[in-house]
Amino acid sequence: MDVDDLAVYRRSLKLAEEIWAEVEEWPSFAKHSIGEQLVQAADSIAANISEGHGRYHFGENRQFCYDARGSLQETITWLQKAKMRGLITDERYEELSDELTEIRKMPNGYVRSIGKNRSS
Repeated sequence: MDVDDLAVYRRSLKLAEEIWAEVEEWPSFAKHSIGEQLVQAADSIAANISEGHGRYHFGENRQFCYDARGSLQETITWLQKAKMRGLITDERYEELSDELTEIRKMPNGYVRSIGKNRSS
């Protein structure tokens, strides 16, 4: 199975691109402070899933999935700050937050699935 076959990976990639597009429109100070943090956290979700998948070892893959969950939670926090500081609309916040909530459930299922097929 290729990492591109994982729904959690594909959705995380898409979400990170949506966040990038939002941040690109922000004023310079916001973009270079909170925006960089938000983009890096969002990018780290898919990056951690990909890195874990590439390790071909259950324990390491599981740990990177946990790291992805941590990045996801960090993304939620930066998104909340962006909303509180008026950088995104309430509607856009809800859309992105809802997607993060859905993605949040996915690493656990992936970890369970790779645990069943543990050969390394």
